[in-house]
Amino acid sequence: MTTATVTNNQTNPPIKKRGKWSKMGRRFVRNPWAMTGMLLLMLAVVSALFAPVIAPSTPDKADLRARLVAPSWMDDTGKSEYLLGTDQVGRDLLSRIIYGARISLLVGVVSVLISLVIGVILGLIAGFYGRWVDDLLMRLADVQLAFPFILFAIIVMTVFGAGLWKLILVLGISNWVGFARLVRGQVMSVKEMEYVQAAKAIGATNLRIIRKHVLPNVSSSIIVLATLNVATNILLEASLTFIGLGVDPSIPTWGGMLADGRNYLETAWWVATFPGIAIMITVFGINLLGDWLRDELDPNLRV
Repeated sequence: MTTATVTNNQTNPPIKKRGKWSKMGRRFVRNPWAMTGMLLLMLAVVSALFAPVIAPSTPDKADLRARLVAPSWMDDTGKSEYLLGTDQVGRDLLSRIIYGARISLLVGVVSVLISLVIGVILGLIAGFYGRWVDDLLMRLADVQLAFPFILFAIIVMTVFGAGLWKLILVLGISNWVGFARLVRGQVMSVKEMEYVQAAKAIGATNLRIIRKHVLPNVSSSIIVLATLNVATNILLEASLTFIGLGVDPSIPTWGGMLADGRNYLETAWWVATFPGIAIMITVFGINLLGDWLRDELDPNLRV
């Protein structure tokens, strides 16, 4: 009996269970919307990383003789060398859009990281300790929400001047409340669970409980909110740059190109249209990924 059992175990090794990430990856590949979102986002990421290789020319190279040239596929004479046309000073629009992806992604990602760090720390403190600490931090959040974002941005940019990193800081400081409130609500629920109470009973420190038991259980919601906020901040950057309160005009950005093209909508519609399409495609891709992550990481929404 023993020999037969050993032989059977050797010929039939135990089947390895698929890991969590492997199953998640298979579901991702099978989801057409998630794949579409990833492809659209990767288009912007590749453009940002390899802009000097992909772009036909440098973004600031001007040629007044080629001012407001139509896209090559619209030019019946066949003389146009510009796939998406040129702007009001003869700069290649395709090159500027490719380089503009760098600024949009940089602003979106870094500003969200700032908001995430501030909001998660304050949310963990408020939710875990409660009492007067919770009241103080939540009243601070209420004050932040009561102050209009556009007014805050105008004041900061007017006093300190426009600039890339100033814009990132404004977006980061303005959007921490969403993370703080989300984390606070979930921590208040998680800290009452039996495994957290057991950790307290055996003498675990509060820092260890937060790091080992509380934070991992709220991380999925943080990831989803961060993903969606990247898309929101890309739109906010474009909006602030459009009204002259964002990135320096000498730096190619999608919002700046929209501002440059608003005076030429009737004569050269492509100057504003193609940067707008770039913003739409990138934000659409990020939102598709965010929706998939929300459905994937929330067991109540998974079918």
